[in-house]
Amino acid sequence: MFKALIVDKDPEGAVSAQIQDISEDRLPEDGDLTVAVDYSTVNYKDGLCITGTGGLVRTFPHVPGIDFAGTVESSDDPRYKPGDKVVLTGWRVGEIWWGGYAQKARVKADWLVPLPEGLSTKRAMAVGTAGFTAMLSVLALEAHGLKPGGAPVLVTGAAGGVGSVATAILAKLGYEVAAVTGRPETSDYLKDLGASQIVAREELAEPSGKPLEKELWSGCIDAVGGSMLAKVLTQICYGGSVAAVGLAGGPKLPTTVIPFLLRGVNLLGIDSVMRPTADRLAAWDRIVTDLPFDKLDAMVVDKKLGDLPDLGPAILKGQIRGRVVVDVNA
Repeated sequence: MFKALIVDKDPEGAVSAQIQDISEDRLPEDGDLTVAVDYSTVNYKDGLCITGTGGLVRTFPHVPGIDFAGTVESSDDPRYKPGDKVVLTGWRVGEIWWGGYAQKARVKADWLVPLPEGLSTKRAMAVGTAGFTAMLSVLALEAHGLKPGGAPVLVTGAAGGVGSVATAILAKLGYEVAAVTGRPETSDYLKDLGASQIVAREELAEPSGKPLEKELWSGCIDAVGGSMLAKVLTQICYGGSVAAVGLAGGPKLPTTVIPFLLRGVNLLGIDSVMRPTADRLAAWDRIVTDLPFDKLDAMVVDKKLGDLPDLGPAILKGQIRGRVVVDVNA
């Protein structure tokens, strides 16, 4: 028996999330290997799965947790053997496949990457899906010409998981970072991560109605979407790019094609879920070299498996700062 967070729905449609003791025979039958999970984390998508909102979980009962790190216990795949340290992010694990909010997980070997050299399983989950997405965003901006020395790079939702890691990476790489937050109390935290400028969320909350505004930002990593992204697009410098990673502000984009046509702005969609293995390995390699781990450690909040029922609603309300690391065995 082992402990897991089980999300279930009763006949009336009410969703509950509780820690239960379950047997290994309840794990998915068609996985290739079983992992003893050390750590998981909490992402916005996890909040949706824990609360049963957003339509991500289609069958109940369910174990959420879209990422985890741990040790292979048994394997039917020759690429991995018992004792190997591994990391999983994405592949819709935790959504349509039982995920990392348990002391054991059974998954497909294709979904794993070896734990990067120099990282512990705890630090790997301090990075997690959020940090992995942040690195993919930096790589995309670089591929589209972003270089240090220009106008500031804007990071929206900067005090969240993706934003915190993106701020720290960009600052280490020599970029001037403008961090957007709606929580003034996070200003010192963001400056400690390397932000040189704090932008109040209200300044970008609504488009001005103008198809173009003053060029302010050489690039942007945007976790908000909606009207904020629409306004940001009007302020990107000529030839600059926006890496879109989230939709906390909603899926609609009330904009025009003018920034794309007259300033050559690029809107880059960042998918971290179905990313090919080669891209994953390249991103993890850059994480090891370009993420300042003292900054990463400073943004970590330690939690236990039993805290997850409360953490799900909290992240949906924007009440989580930095990176939550969940010790599933504590």
